[in-house]
Amino acid sequence: MKYVNALSAGYSFLVSSLTGRSVISGMPVSVSAELTNFCNLNCPECNSGSGVMTRSRGYMDIDLFSKLMEEISPFLFNMNLYFQGEPMMHPKFFTFLRKCREINTTVSTNGHFLSEENAEKLVKSGLKKIIVSLDGFDQDTYSLYRKNGDINKVLEGIKNISEAKKRNSSSMKLVILFLVNSNNEHQIKDIRHYAGRMNASLNLKSMQIINKDKIGFWLPAIRKYGRYEKDGNGYRIKNRFPNMCARLWFNPVISWDGKVLPCCFDKDAEHVMGDLNEDSFSDIWNGPRYRIFRKSILSDRKMTEICRNCTSGMRL
Repeated sequence: MKYVNALSAGYSFLVSSLTGRSVISGMPVSVSAELTNFCNLNCPECNSGSGVMTRSRGYMDIDLFSKLMEEISPFLFNMNLYFQGEPMMHPKFFTFLRKCREINTTVSTNGHFLSEENAEKLVKSGLKKIIVSLDGFDQDTYSLYRKNGDINKVLEGIKNISEAKKRNSSSMKLVILFLVNSNNEHQIKDIRHYAGRMNASLNLKSMQIINKDKIGFWLPAIRKYGRYEKDGNGYRIKNRFPNMCARLWFNPVISWDGKVLPCCFDKDAEHVMGDLNEDSFSDIWNGPRYRIFRKSILSDRKMTEICRNCTSGMRL
C-alpha cells in the first residue's frame, strides 16, 4: 500500500506542477508531528525560542496522535517527531516513539536530554534517526545561537548516544546538525573530525534568519552555506521561487493541538488546513482549504508570506 500510495502522490504532484491545476491523489508519504512547542533554549532566530511565536503553547495529546496514526500509518514511509520546540520535553515522549515503531521515525533535539538512560532507551526504541544540534565547538561560540545552552551537556549527550549504539549494535543513525553562520564557520573542520570520532553523520546546514536586520550578523563568508545574498542595501534569499512545492503533496505538519499545516515553514500556524479534533486527516488533506492553498502556490508562490524565506527550489 505504501508504494502504491507514493506513486499516486508523486503522479498527482507531477500533473499539478505541469498543468498548474491542484490535483491530489493518495495520502502523504511523510508527516511531521509537533509534540510540543515549548523549548528549554532561547535561540534568537527560532520562532519558539525567540518568543515571537504568537500561537498558544502546549503538548500534543497522545490519544490525538493515536487517532492520526491509525488513519495514516499504512501510507507512511517517514514520521518526524519534531517541528517547533524541543520534542524530548514532552512527558510522554517515549510513548510517542512506541506508537511509531513500525515506521521510519526521526527525532531532532537540541541535545540537553540525552542522559545515559535516555540514550539507551532511544537506541532500543526502533528510532531510525536522531538529529542533534551542535552549532559551535566551544561554549562561547555555541551559546551565541543556542542561548541558555550548555555545550558540555550536549557533547556528553552525543557521546551517550554513540556509546549506546555500540553496546546495542544499533543501526539508528546519529546526525550532528551544524547551522553554519559567520561566528562558527571557522570550526567546520573541527566539527567534521568530531563527528567522525562519534561515528555520526554531519549535516552542515544553511541558517534561516527571521530577523532581517540580523542577516548581516549571521551570514557566513562561505557563500554556499548562506541562504541570502546582498541586494542593494539589503539582502534577499537565493531562491528562484518556482511555482511548485513538493511539501504540499508529500509532507504536512501537525501542530501540538491538532492543526494540519501545509509545511514546516508555517511556524505560527497562519495557514491552518483543518483541525484533527474536528475532522479526519483524509477529509482535511482532500478538502477545499488545501486545494485552494495548493492552487495559490502553483499560481504565484512568492505571494505567500511563509514561502518567502523557504529553501524549496533553492540552489545553494
